[in-house]
Amino acid sequence: MFYFLVYVSSATVPFAQKDLEDLLEVSRRNNKKLNISGILLYKDGNFMQMLEGEEEAVKQLYDKISLDIRHGGTIVILDGYEEERQFADWSMGFRSLNSPEVLALPGYNKFLNTPLTGREFSENPSEAQELLLMFKEKNR
Repeated sequence: MFYFLVYVSSATVPFAQKDLEDLLEVSRRNNKKLNISGILLYKDGNFMQMLEGEEEAVKQLYDKISLDIRHGGTIVILDGYEEERQFADWSMGFRSLNSPEVLALPGYNKFLNTPLTGREFSENPSEAQELLLMFKEKNR
């Protein structure tokens, strides 16, 4: 069994494309060491991330992220256990929902028009997981 955790947060500082790339590079390196996989989505200054792996490692990483001064309003919207990893081959997948290729994908309007905030997904947390898995399927 693998533990997973999905959270949302808001950037407290602006993230340029280079900042996101740097964050992703460090995340991938650290996640590989911790045997954590997952995906990170970014839209309009908000993040949604799914982390999966051993429960203790995932929770420790989430605690570290929630203390990072670049994140505010960090909220866990879904967590639990799965038989297998959803993102086994990804130390950290990434997608900016503001990118032109994402905006052009058919069937994504529902999610692209939804802010990545806890308020939007806390009533229907399974929609967050659905969004993350949709990006996995489109980016294999």
